[in-house]
Amino acid sequence: MAGSGVFAEIIDGDVFKYYADGEWKKSSSAKSVAIVNPSTRNTQYKVQACTQEEVNKAMEAAKAAQKWWARTPLWKRAELLHKAGAILKEHRAPIAEALIKEIAKPAKDAISEVVRSGDLISYCAEEGVRILGEGTFLVSDSFPGNERNKYCLVSKIPLGVVLAIPPFNYPVNLAVSKIAPALIAGNSLVLKPPTQGAVACLHMVHCFHLAGFPKGLISCITGKGSEIGDFLTMHPGVNCISFTGGDTGIAISKKAGMIPLQMELGGKDACIVLEDADLDLVAANIVKGGFSYSGQRCTAVKVVLVMESVADALVEKVKSKMTKLTVGSPEDDSDITAVVSESSANFIEGLVLDARQKGATFCQEYRREGNLIWPLLLDNVRPDMRIAWEEPFGPVLPIIRIGSVEEGIHHCNASNFGLQGCVFTKDINKAMLISDAMETGTVQINAAPARGPDHFPFQGIKDSGIGSQGITNSINMMTKVKSTVINLPTPSYTMG
Repeated sequence: MAGSGVFAEIIDGDVFKYYADGEWKKSSSAKSVAIVNPSTRNTQYKVQACTQEEVNKAMEAAKAAQKWWARTPLWKRAELLHKAGAILKEHRAPIAEALIKEIAKPAKDAISEVVRSGDLISYCAEEGVRILGEGTFLVSDSFPGNERNKYCLVSKIPLGVVLAIPPFNYPVNLAVSKIAPALIAGNSLVLKPPTQGAVACLHMVHCFHLAGFPKGLISCITGKGSEIGDFLTMHPGVNCISFTGGDTGIAISKKAGMIPLQMELGGKDACIVLEDADLDLVAANIVKGGFSYSGQRCTAVKVVLVMESVADALVEKVKSKMTKLTVGSPEDDSDITAVVSESSANFIEGLVLDARQKGATFCQEYRREGNLIWPLLLDNVRPDMRIAWEEPFGPVLPIIRIGSVEEGIHHCNASNFGLQGCVFTKDINKAMLISDAMETGTVQINAAPARGPDHFPFQGIKDSGIGSQGITNSINMMTKVKSTVINLPTPSYTMG
């Protein structure tokens, strides 16, 4: 169970401790933050409400530890990461339990998130050894007007202290996707987990603790964003911020100053369906892409733009597949579980009621019990409806019928988001032309949007974010280039 066995030291009474300077600690605030189970709507866990002074101490420890860690041999950094990944996978059950109770993630998906995260850590260790073990050698006479009297050695060095802020929907995997690249690159790391997902994060951090990473190198600071959020993101000790979430990221980017930022802030991923598409394939991907984890994914299908001539047939196929979705508790591995909070459910309901008022066709009856919303397909959605543009982050999917491919591309590109999109067609030439025209970070051809595999580049444009993720890109982003230039007294080819 969560907080027991090897994890017993991370909890005191009914409140989980925070982690700093290699120790599990109770906050001097003597306050805690409640974590509400989305399914029961009762308090499930409590975590420490850390103070700004405790943030300062964690930053000081991180800065000191990073200096030593940067001098640690690369193979040793990789060795410790491999160990942490193995420990994480070994203790998947209690971490998955926390995910089930904190964020209502279906049991099988909770287990796979933990295992995937362990694999990500190990892959990152291997990739880091390759990337960081290589440099570049330049000579001056390759540029016009210069003789061969300068040699330039180019390498990658760590940035310093990385602040990692993952979201609630993948709190372990998206934390690890920031932690592992930061550590292999020689940085230290301060993790601010989301409230919903904090306990799973604390368990994950303990796996790094058990692996034997140096004191102070990793911290996990829990608390209220209103009290320590801005204090963390504007802290002078932070040298890089990696954030995944929503609008908060835009505010952070305006306050953070001149440090590297890596941000993924959501999407309104469009699915464009052409007349020649395999509609069975499309329907399967729409249901999987739109409704897995109750639609609470940045890369979920958020709007279907289908050619009018095949729209009726597609809608019937999607409706048929939706009848097989199970609705219920995450413990029972239901396909559709409660959304993360009452405020989220209320927001989703607001989009649904707006669509009803403006004449959308409801393919199923709208049904809600507490935070649990049954899957809903909305047909004949028009651009004047909120659901056409806003990201519901729930199991509600709009279908917009289009008269031309250009109309679909126009709707996709008119969005303030630009994370991913997908196009279904049997004509690869059309697919490539549409892909080039879509203003998104990634376009999937004949498959629903997806972040992984975790070594693929993952990025958004416009309000969907800045920078690129994926293991290789994250390692590169969390380092800076350093050049050492050797100046020879005479051009090297004068000898002999």
